[in-house]
Amino acid sequence: MSSKQLYIGLMSGTSVDAIDVALVSFYQEEAKVEGFYEHPIPANIQHEISELCLPGPNEIDRAGELDQTLGELFAQAALSLLEQQGLTSEAIHAIGSHGQTIRHRPKAKHPFTLQIGNPSVIAYRTGITTVADFRAKDMAAGGQGAPLVPAFHHDQFYKQGHPRVILNIGGIANISLLNDPPPQRLLGFDTGPGNTLMDYWAQKHLNQPYDHDGGWARSGQVNAELLEALFMHKYFSQDAPKSTGREEFSPHWLEPILSCHKNLPAKDIQRTLCELTARSISAAIQQYAEASSEILLCGGGSKNSLLLERISALLKGYTLGTTNAVGINADAVEAAAFAWLAYRTMHSLTGSRSSVTGAKRDLILGGIYPAG
Repeated sequence: MSSKQLYIGLMSGTSVDAIDVALVSFYQEEAKVEGFYEHPIPANIQHEISELCLPGPNEIDRAGELDQTLGELFAQAALSLLEQQGLTSEAIHAIGSHGQTIRHRPKAKHPFTLQIGNPSVIAYRTGITTVADFRAKDMAAGGQGAPLVPAFHHDQFYKQGHPRVILNIGGIANISLLNDPPPQRLLGFDTGPGNTLMDYWAQKHLNQPYDHDGGWARSGQVNAELLEALFMHKYFSQDAPKSTGREEFSPHWLEPILSCHKNLPAKDIQRTLCELTARSISAAIQQYAEASSEILLCGGGSKNSLLLERISALLKGYTLGTTNAVGINADAVEAAAFAWLAYRTMHSLTGSRSSVTGAKRDLILGGIYPAG
């Protein structure tokens, strides 16, 4: 590639709080984030997404309609970024769209994953070729289809002689272990809940989408019995490679456990949910990242000071920072990863790492939906 190419990455994760939109330039395979934007998801659509993450009535019609609705919303998000940056659609080589996961079943009899946000609608509305459905081929090759971002983390943040951990805390938390020396196996997996349970509890009791800076949780106390009950989830004892989602760590899983702790103050439950996230992350890093001493955070959870304090206290000997220090806005990392995956696909380059997902081999990912 002799000239710079611009890509857009679109990401809506398990928090379902916004669509992250990143403008990424590529020159001789070097990526640079040129712009970032968060496009709001209306509350009624957030509710529809949450309802579809678990089995319910009339799912096919509801999913079909929401697929179209989210396609329009993702297209609006991309066009809003272009307007913000003073660019036209013709300036963009391709869009990489993660879509919105509504079901992820890597352990099913016939494993599958489903993301909606119709890429044909995105391509048509924006006039930009769109790459999407990144996870399905990895599953076809025996992988879990997730996480996909560790390959991007390695490409952007690996530093020879300096092993580090990239910790992304979205609705679900995941880690990438950037070990030294290459070509040592790249490892990465979901550690369990990130913000998803805390956000649910804050919405239920504070009527707020999240607990700002962990302030409400800070006013409560950890309940040891509840924490032990939460850690009984089988996911925590599984070996990597592994991946999970809101299907596993959902209100439908949480509420029956809480029913056995009815007298606990809501703020103590919030504090315990924060501790669950901190301890599950810390245990995974201690088990798999002994060679590392640096942790770089990204995602919305990197703004929760109580959560970071607890992770730091549990991981003595590790330094905590954010990806801002190495050149990428911590909020933009995942969206940038899907711009990078689109670039890889458009240039017939592999985007997955079999050592992360458990697939039989590295693969060129996604389907290409031509513009217009």
